[in-house]
Amino acid sequence: MSRTITKLAAAAGVLALGLGLAGCQTTESGSGGDYVTDGKLTIATGEPAYYPYVIDDAPESGEGFEAAVAYAIAEELGFAAEDVVWVRTGFDAAIAPGPKDFDFNIQQYTITPERAEQVDFSSPYYAADQAVITIEGSAAAEATSIADLQGLLIGAATGTTSLAAVEQIIQPTAGAQVFNSNDDAKLALENGQVDAIVVDLPTAFYITGVELDAGVIVGSLPEIEGATAEWGVLLAKDSPLTDAVSAAIDALRENGTLDALVAEWLGADQGVAELQ
Repeated sequence: MSRTITKLAAAAGVLALGLGLAGCQTTESGSGGDYVTDGKLTIATGEPAYYPYVIDDAPESGEGFEAAVAYAIAEELGFAAEDVVWVRTGFDAAIAPGPKDFDFNIQQYTITPERAEQVDFSSPYYAADQAVITIEGSAAAEATSIADLQGLLIGAATGTTSLAAVEQIIQPTAGAQVFNSNDDAKLALENGQVDAIVVDLPTAFYITGVELDAGVIVGSLPEIEGATAEWGVLLAKDSPLTDAVSAAIDALRENGTLDALVAEWLGADQGVAELQ
């Protein structure tokens, strides 16, 4: 079941909160040069940005899980909604080293050691389980265990936590079927090239509920290291804002805001059986 991260080191949280307050003071005074534009908070997301993370590709509306999280972070940092500026970036382009035209970027970035060599990440604002999806009538539709899937063709997008879940948890005898994107994996499923694909659970609900005819969520996968995606806000390497943004997210976790936003926008993940 999807969930927000709930464990927090108290001492670290106190220190981070202090740093966050300092960040808010800098924002209000418009000094310090920490932000792309003084007095504004510039937030990046994808082009396009997808449901349920952003509704109707309009992050400025605050509608959708990540749009709502972004505005909650902004408020913690001392910004009014009208002082938030949105820009768009490619997913991979934002991870590349170099200057950024945003203060932070939010578009389902899984925190990994490899990526953290090139950019900063905040503390996680969400942890997404992986899920197996298929279509009615496929060989995977009636699977009730991981063993039931191992003799089938199971796909996932390259470079994703979902692919790690296929390789480490399901371990199909034919090996993982690797695709360039979730869209390519979904097309292969529709064409019968694979029996099932693995995506994160919120995406599983969207694909099966909106994009696939007769889509089925077979079940979620157990949590193991490297196969549960912890999502963090992305910032430039060694950004002066990293501690303040992390402190804001930690505060939102502690006061229940993140849980409330998960329930509002991603609440459909309740009740999915975990495959063993």
